[in-house]
Amino acid sequence: MTDGNTTDALTRLEQEGEIAADYLEGLLDIADLDGDIDMDVEGERASVSIIGEGTGRELNKLVGRDGEVLEALQELTRLAVHRETGDRSRLMLDIAGFRARKRAELAELGAKAAEEAKGTGEPVKLDPMTPFERKVVHDAVAAAGLRSESEGEEPQRRVVVLPV
Repeated sequence: MTDGNTTDALTRLEQEGEIAADYLEGLLDIADLDGDIDMDVEGERASVSIIGEGTGRELNKLVGRDGEVLEALQELTRLAVHRETGDRSRLMLDIAGFRARKRAELAELGAKAAEEAKGTGEPVKLDPMTPFERKVVHDAVAAAGLRSESEGEEPQRRVVVLPV
């Protein structure tokens, strides 16, 4: 059974997804790119994905090198949602499955770093990462039964996996 607050939050997140989808459809039209938009609610945030036909290669332009363009589009989309709702959005955008693939790679990296920390008894410092990347690694380390923390200042902030 869901209470009113849960229903209100879900409705708000669905509204964020719809606003984002409209904004992204406009961008796709302007860029003359084909893509289907999929909306979902994952945890406590709206999630919007742009999925391309076939390999979706032309959508890779919207991902950019190491997801840089994707990050910028996500921020622009969050701003579009904020403009409509007046509320700060934590919306997550994925294009051509880039974030899904990245999430799987980072989860594996976090699990390997946890194993290394267990085996050596020494902290394992990873390379600097974005907040999204660090969150995925922290979750993977926690799932492996260890603790991790972030250290440093952006853009050089990194995850450190702590031994038992």
